[in-house]
Amino acid sequence: MTAPRLNPLYAAMPVTIFEHMSALARKTGAINLGQGFPDGPPPPALIDALARAGAERSHQYPPMAGLPELRRAVAAFYARTQGLDMTDESVIVTSGATEAVAAAILAVVQPGDEVLLFAPAYDAYAPLVRRAGGVPVFVPLAPPHWRYSRAAIEAAITARTRAIVLNDPLNPTGTVASADDLAMLAQLCLRHDLFAICDEVWENVRFDGLRHASLLAQPGMAARAVKIGSAGKIFGATGWKVGWIVAARDVAAVIGRAHQFLTFTTPPMLQWAVAEGLERPEIAQGCTAHWAQTRLALLEGLAREGFAVLPGAATWFACIDLPASGVPMDDRSFAARAVQEAGVATIPLSALWEGDAAPTHIARLCHCKPEAMLADAVQRLARWRDAIER
Repeated sequence: MTAPRLNPLYAAMPVTIFEHMSALARKTGAINLGQGFPDGPPPPALIDALARAGAERSHQYPPMAGLPELRRAVAAFYARTQGLDMTDESVIVTSGATEAVAAAILAVVQPGDEVLLFAPAYDAYAPLVRRAGGVPVFVPLAPPHWRYSRAAIEAAITARTRAIVLNDPLNPTGTVASADDLAMLAQLCLRHDLFAICDEVWENVRFDGLRHASLLAQPGMAARAVKIGSAGKIFGATGWKVGWIVAARDVAAVIGRAHQFLTFTTPPMLQWAVAEGLERPEIAQGCTAHWAQTRLALLEGLAREGFAVLPGAATWFACIDLPASGVPMDDRSFAARAVQEAGVATIPLSALWEGDAAPTHIARLCHCKPEAMLADAVQRLARWRDAIER
């Protein structure tokens, strides 16, 4: 019997670096500072809301665009936290932010279109662009500050460029676009007739004391941008897979038509619980305050042990410069050996890059873990580093 003819795009594709490193952590019993998720449960108030929804609400298909309660809550959340003037008709609920990205790309990108991605980039972007028939074009950002270069972006734009994907705050670096960056990107979108797919899942996980600002809110961008958010990142409930897109009403409707043939809808009890969580500001604020403490614990521990941490003001991640930290190997070797020999899983930054220009000296560590676990992980890495033969 001959083997079935499978799509070579996926047959040749490895599992994501996040799944790979988490599998190694499970197999070896290593501390997992690789894949980004908190080890503890979501806030008790959110669990209570979920239990009540499960007992009292419908378990049948909710509307494709999402429960009206959640769509209203998302619009109100952004009005309160970011000053965005949106209605519930501007919101489409998705099964996680990655599905939202997929729906947005499918709604915007046609075969042959070029899409600008900023490297390092979340590893789903390029495969999704290719699946839509588009061509990903990478604009590299440079460490340690990962700033957006107008000249580099303009050099990458051609007559075929259709869209940009902006991840702000940026995973894996933890950096945040400045007001000047956002204004410049908006100007380029307007000048070259580009659509902006704005992955802003880390908008509420900022530690610089500043209010998040969206590219969607820039002058002229309301009809040419979609904003993507995630309850998993706001509340530390990544397994719930509740995300959303926010856009002008007619844009949201088109993206909703792509969404309806992906997951169609999202479990209603999760949607009701998230709606209640968004309506109670203290829940999200408490999550961010807790992660500020765990972030500080990791940064202070790394500094005490002589690890060089790159600047960053957001996300659940911190990046270390391996040579400056006394680690004599590239990031992929570090990740492969550290999980086996030190008992700590990390993510090599070059795995979130395509092409030959990837920096190979930076590793990403997740801080949204118990402080005792973080201290243990740092000590393990330090002991292992100090024992490496040079």
